[in-house]
Amino acid sequence: MTATVPRPTAAKPALRALRDRVLRVAELVTTPLLPADYLDLVDPLRSGAALRGRIEAVLPETRDAATVLIRPGSDWQTHRPGQYVRIGIDVDGVRMWRAYSITSDLGRTDGCFTVTVKAIPGGKVSNHLVRSVRPGTLVHLDQATGEFCLPEQRPAKALFVTAGSGITPVMGMLRNHPELTDVVLVHSAPTADDVVFGAELRQLAAEGRIRLVEQHTDTAGMLDAGAIAELVPDLAERATWACGPVGMLEMLEQHWAAAGIADRLYTERFRPKVLVTGEGGTVTFTKNGTSLEAGGATPILDAAEEAGVLMPSGCRMGICYGCVLPLREGAVRDLRTGEVTTAAPGDGVLVQTCVSAAAGACDIDH
Repeated sequence: MTATVPRPTAAKPALRALRDRVLRVAELVTTPLLPADYLDLVDPLRSGAALRGRIEAVLPETRDAATVLIRPGSDWQTHRPGQYVRIGIDVDGVRMWRAYSITSDLGRTDGCFTVTVKAIPGGKVSNHLVRSVRPGTLVHLDQATGEFCLPEQRPAKALFVTAGSGITPVMGMLRNHPELTDVVLVHSAPTADDVVFGAELRQLAAEGRIRLVEQHTDTAGMLDAGAIAELVPDLAERATWACGPVGMLEMLEQHWAAAGIADRLYTERFRPKVLVTGEGGTVTFTKNGTSLEAGGATPILDAAEEAGVLMPSGCRMGICYGCVLPLREGAVRDLRTGEVTTAAPGDGVLVQTCVSAAAGACDIDH
């Protein structure tokens, strides 16, 4: 039997050529927009588009915190409990990006996820999300990231120490890891009403899933590491995850190190601690073409985002060195130590924009 080999035809190349001509015509007709821009209007969450989400609901948690329900685009990938997502949203005509922990149960059947946001004084994005944003608003998304997660081998005993909005990544873990059988949660908030997820946490405690210790700082003051050790006598036997203000985390790190158990403590920082300030200056982003005036106490990362410059970072959620960029010329000051780093024209000295402020005019390669 003789096999018949199909002869190549010009059909497929012809179809491709026709498609390309149609796209070129469509681009000419829709200029200055592209056909994809019109598709964005019709189906902004479609596969292949820039990753976006649509806010479906804003659910109050406390007087200054709310859970934001987001339907992500088709290309969204499943997160790990404890991770965070960077969200870009337009506030007063300026697109700003912030990172928030994902707090939802992975078992949701509606395809949505949630972040829980606490409005901070002067925080443009947090106040907008908690008090002003409306369902239907489109936001820009990055894929979830972060390493503040439980290991594959779950600990036999776990301790979580949180304060304020530091409860958010831990809530993501508690909702998704019912296999944890020996859990202590020590949480600080000004009052009982200020405890984000307060009712749910107390229900978990009533069901015996966790042992909950609430510290209401308006009446009982701040917890120190020694008090936590007294409340949790078997602390040295527990793997500990802590999230909250820098001062609290540094206190815990010192105590755990002194006890010889530093390797059992995992921390998540929201913001660096600013200790030293100085004169500011003009910051120029050489690739972006933006120049802005930044104060000597303002991290370059914050100043840039306030001006609508999209910056690389994971700093607010403890992912260090994601914000590092080359300093091509000028000087910056480390807000933690006061040390000034300088660069001659053409240099590429790497600096952390989350802890560096302008110390005069400086050019950042971004």
